[in-house]
Amino acid sequence: MAGMAISIEQRLARGPLLCDGATGTQLYALGVTGAPLEAANVSRPDAVRAVHLGYLRAGAELIETNTFGANAARLGARGMAGRVEELNRAGVALAREAARLHGQRVWVAGAMGPLGDGADAGLLGPGEARNLFAEQADALANAGADLILLETFASLAQLRLAIDAARSVCGLPVIAQLTFTSEGLTPDGDSPEDAAAGLDGQGLLAAGANCSVGPDLLRSVVERMAPLSGLPLIVQPNAGLPAYVNGRLEYAASPEYFGEAMREIVRAGASAVGGCCGTTPEHVEAARGALRGARTTRPRPASSPRKAEGATPGAPESPIRAEAVPAPPTGLAERIARGDFVVTVEVSPPLGFDFGETMEKLRAALGHAHAVNVADSPRAQGRMSALAAASLAQSRMGVETVLHVAVRHRNLLALHSDLLGAHALGLRNVFTVMGDVPLTGDYPQATPVADITASGLIRLMARFNEGVGANGKDLDQPTSFFIGAALNFNAPNPDAELRALERKVRAGAHFLLTQPVSSPEPVERMRSLLGGFPLPVVMGALPFRSVRHARYLHNEVPGIVAPPDVIERLERAGDGAAEEGTAIVRELLSALAGQIAGAYFIPPFGRFSVVAETMDGLALPGLRSPEA
Repeated sequence: MAGMAISIEQRLARGPLLCDGATGTQLYALGVTGAPLEAANVSRPDAVRAVHLGYLRAGAELIETNTFGANAARLGARGMAGRVEELNRAGVALAREAARLHGQRVWVAGAMGPLGDGADAGLLGPGEARNLFAEQADALANAGADLILLETFASLAQLRLAIDAARSVCGLPVIAQLTFTSEGLTPDGDSPEDAAAGLDGQGLLAAGANCSVGPDLLRSVVERMAPLSGLPLIVQPNAGLPAYVNGRLEYAASPEYFGEAMREIVRAGASAVGGCCGTTPEHVEAARGALRGARTTRPRPASSPRKAEGATPGAPESPIRAEAVPAPPTGLAERIARGDFVVTVEVSPPLGFDFGETMEKLRAALGHAHAVNVADSPRAQGRMSALAAASLAQSRMGVETVLHVAVRHRNLLALHSDLLGAHALGLRNVFTVMGDVPLTGDYPQATPVADITASGLIRLMARFNEGVGANGKDLDQPTSFFIGAALNFNAPNPDAELRALERKVRAGAHFLLTQPVSSPEPVERMRSLLGGFPLPVVMGALPFRSVRHARYLHNEVPGIVAPPDVIERLERAGDGAAEEGTAIVRELLSALAGQIAGAYFIPPFGRFSVVAETMDGLALPGLRSPEA
């Protein structure tokens, strides 16, 4: 059935599943230095998130957390033994956030490596080593990993100890991987045949090899393990042997060579492939292209301990799209659902095609904003498309966006296409607006479109979420849009506004964004009329900069009201009117904190710093930093 959720076991059984590549290689490329690299989960979360996003955009369906060495033995060598839970929790959170920003269903694997030199040399007893593995596995499971991935183990004995420890503290599936030398043995002397026999009865999700010399060696490892193992096999090789060039390591395998090697490894019997040291998103993308139509042809023994439901022993396994699994909720949806006070900020796309200057200005708000609203052709001006601007902001800045979609500017066919394209790009928070009339903008000769209303667009997206298009035909799989609708507290005809709100709620809206208000009275009045808001309300906030600014908005911009007492306060403030405007919004948010779900800032004159000026030091129930 289209859209049916599948488990990681089922997905892996139908292979080939594409995993990500090297994390360390990419972090070094982004300027992250020092050891351990796992500390970057806290000191450089932007870089770690960017690495995950790079692999997701390349096509990876499974990403590993940046926690390979985040066990107490390795961290203790750096004086960080007490940070196991902190670094593992942060690592999972960053991978989860990247998955939300990407928007497609992926699996987050909690990465665990061996304990390091002391344990490998036998300085730690089995009991102590087991406890250290269990501590890390427990931290990863509690943080929300989908599975545990044990990798780069040099010893089958220590790997089996880690498997036992992980399974003793959590119920997550476990993947186990050994590393092999050029002689085809692990550094401890285990052969691929030993690995197949020693791992087959451990109740694993999959087993295999990673790191090692390069793709060709691990292809031979798969060929030796495949006839003997009843488990799905996973292979993640290095990009060949490294060489020092101009003071840095460079790996020999090109993306093209790597992609073709992955195809051969799948043909040899692997159900999942990815990369290790030296691989990049380009290597993963090349593998994705090479794997199109590829099948894992190794017959599955009838005694396989983890045979997926519906799999036929001995039959070729056919690929299945990971997109058939519903994506996780957006970060904005999760925050609102748990009662956090959310902060969003609006940005207008640039008049040209360069988004760089806009991004630089926007950074002033990102320490306080949980999401960025991207306006759709505001004032009917010819600008970069909101869809493109939102995609750039989300992928380059690692910040979640709320895409505004104006129904006056697109017919129904264009709306259908743009919405599916937005979802494919990970843009799943969508705010529906009518849009400004073209007559008032750059192209007065443009024809306004009336194919659908705002509530009709909400209904269209709600149907998409059910897996059905406007034409009644099934989509390949359901979408997972978080749908926003407009509400005007200062509507000149409150009865008409309430009727429109009722239509939007019935159509399937999830949250409300409002026009800016500057006093609590209209909010409390409408809440009283409704008997409580039917959906979470993220209230518009626009700090006035001067008396002239307030009067202009009051008289020339529909939906914005500057009451007489606010005008009087700004007049009394004189040269301090801008600070007074900020104080008015701070007071308003404090007064309404129990009634609204958040604040939607519309920065005056593009001054994104007003978000920090307003929110700094403001104590509101449920307010958490964007990194929380």
